[in-house]
Formats: sequence, structure tokens, C-alpha cells
Amino acid sequence: MSGARTRLSSVDPVWMQIRAEAEAAVVAEPLLGGLIHGSLLHHATMEGAIGYRFALKLASGEMSEQILREIADAAFRADPGIGRATRADLVAVFDRDPACTRMIEPILFFKGYQAVQAHRIAHWLWRSGRRDMAFFIQMRMSEVFSVDIHPAARIGQGLMIDHAHAIVIGETAVVGDNVSMLHSVTLGGTGKNDGDRHPKIGNGVLIGAGAKVLGNIRVGNCARIAAGSVVLSDVPAFKTVAGVPARVVGEAGCDQPATTMDHLLGEAG
Repeated sequence: MSGARTRLSSVDPVWMQIRAEAEAAVVAEPLLGGLIHGSLLHHATMEGAIGYRFALKLASGEMSEQILREIADAAFRADPGIGRATRADLVAVFDRDPACTRMIEPILFFKGYQAVQAHRIAHWLWRSGRRDMAFFIQMRMSEVFSVDIHPAARIGQGLMIDHAHAIVIGETAVVGDNVSMLHSVTLGGTGKNDGDRHPKIGNGVLIGAGAKVLGNIRVGNCARIAAGSVVLSDVPAFKTVAGVPARVVGEAGCDQPATTMDHLLGEAG
């Protein structure tokens, strides 16, 4: 058995770490044994575990857990990139959130991580032409997690949404890889115009709590948006913007602000 574990670990070290943590958690808190076994240890793959949690959290009297589980399984089979993104998102939360001490925690307890994985499945439905079902997933995400992401929005991997309350991301928004944002962030439009009307967020961007980024504007790679800012125009790469309306107040302070999670304006270059 130990040899098999070594081979599996080399193929999927994230999943093997999750299983090891889950086994230890059952010993430490036996009252959560059923939850942890059902959510993690009963599954052969991380995709299976994520699909189970997705179905369990979003099921309702309108849509059964079994149907949602079948949808998740179909999404993971059709697009292996979803599974890679779930791992990148998990590592991002583990690396950037000091409140996260184990990889099992986002899967079991953190609604930001869970909501992003639900969106990835909804986005697959949207791209597959199943738009009504995608809208249903969006609705349930908003009801359960207070995270409202249009299923057409394109989100890169390695996304970390801390606390994740009152997040809104519009239809034509694009979020790059390795982005971090806090609660109450809006990536929205500026009126009733249709077409391409939402922000394009570059790689490695850090968006502070309560920031509103509005319109078809671009936020450059590794920029910082200060908490409470209202951003109405393009943000240059590697710069910090703050205020209402936001303006450039300095450099981003480091090469990877989304990774360091440093929000202090005084630390900008």
C-alpha cells in the first residue's frame, strides 16, 4: 500500500495531501467523521470530491443532488482543465490566506473557493450551450454563497477570493491567472449598454475589499487596487490605484502583489 501511495502522490500530490489531512482530521474530531469521509475520503480523485461538494451545497427542492453531481462529473470528464484549475485555486488559497492551515479547509469550509469551483462548472455549461442550466447554477451560487458570477465570465486559474461575501462579476468580465480579491468586490458595467462592457483583470492583480471596477477597462498585470476604490479607467501594470475615482498613487510595491497580499498603501514604491 505504501508503494501505491508513493506512486499516486507523484501523479497528484495535492490530492494525496488532502487525503492525509482528512485522515488526521477524522482522528482529531470524530464528530466530523461523516462529513470528512463523505466529502473527501470516499472519493478516488479530487474531481470526485469537488463534484460531491458542489452537488451537496447547491442542491435544492428544484434540483436534486444526483443531477448536479452528474453535471459536475460530465464537466470534469469533458474539460480536464477544470480539474487543473481547482488544484491551482486550492494552492492559491493555501499559500495566500494565513487563516488557511490545511488544504482540506477551503474544500470543506471556505465559500470563496467553493463558489469559484461552482462557477467553473457553470462556465462549462455556458460554453456547451446549456445556458438555462448555467443560469440555475449562478442563481444557486448567489443564494448559497453570496457570490454572483455570470456564467459567461472568464476566470483564470489560481484565483483566491478571501471571505467572498457580496462578490459580483459581470458577463463579459475576464479575470487573469493568480488574481487575489477580497469581499464586496464588483467587476461591473456602467449602464444598460450590451456587448463587451465589463473589466479585464490582468494576471497577478490584487483587488482590495469593497473595490468597484466598472466598465470595459483594463487592469494591467500585477497591479494593486486599494480597498474601497472606484476604478473607472485603465490601470497600468505594476501600479497601485486608490480613491474615488481611483488614481495612480504609486508602484505596486512588489513583483507579485496578489501573492504577497500586501494592502498597505504606504508600502507602495
